[in-house]
Amino acid sequence: MNLSAPTQLVFIISLVIAIIGLLAALGLLAFIPFASVWIMLIAYIVLAAGCLMRGA
Repeated sequence: MNLSAPTQLVFIISLVIAIIGLLAALGLLAFIPFASVWIMLIAYIVLAAGCLMRGA
């Protein structure tokens, strides 16, 4: 399995999702129905998928 660096777009999307998860953990975004752990997991999965897929 060859890993490649994610594109800048995938990295920024993952970063935005992670920031949303962090704000949810701090209680600043109480209207989000998911636990912050799941939001951070989604951000990690997006970033990992960007590393596994070539050209993504």
